[in-house]
Amino acid sequence: MEIKISTNQILAVLHVLSWIIFLGLCFEAGALMVNAVMTLTLDPTETKHLWMLIDFSDLYNYGSQHYVVIMSQIIIVAVLKALMFYLIVKILYEKKLDMAQPFNPALRRFILLVSYLALGIGFFSGWGAEYSKGLVQQGVVMPSLDDMHLDGSDVWLFIWIILLIIAQIFKRGIEIQSENDLTI
Repeated sequence: MEIKISTNQILAVLHVLSWIIFLGLCFEAGALMVNAVMTLTLDPTETKHLWMLIDFSDLYNYGSQHYVVIMSQIIIVAVLKALMFYLIVKILYEKKLDMAQPFNPALRRFILLVSYLALGIGFFSGWGAEYSKGLVQQGVVMPSLDDMHLDGSDVWLFIWIILLIIAQIFKRGIEIQSENDLTI
């Protein structure tokens, strides 16, 4: 007996997983924003109890402007990741993935938007990583790049290039598909 899993079933599972990831990323971005604002406006000692127990107390004591820069970069990366999954949830919800006509302008636009978000994530995480390394060289005790979610900028830039190539393939696929529609 063979079990066959259809494309629609796989897309339904991916839709649920995308929702879960999207909600988690939204929660993380929101928690980071709230903690950063609380630290800057209410109680600077809260830098020891930041989201995920990341300790930025040494950074804050070194200079609050450096704290603002690092937290801004972390928050921007978190928001861009949440936006990426929002686009994934949106395209799966609107059912723009038509398997009968897979090459369509909406899907190409989606791929381009996700690629630009990957570029932004790669840029800001790389910038944050370099900024953090510079602070470590000045003697500031910093959490690891992994803890700050600023690692892997090269992977995000690699994803950006791959998605741009796929978008160009989709562009050509749309052209061929429209030519075939006209000949029928």
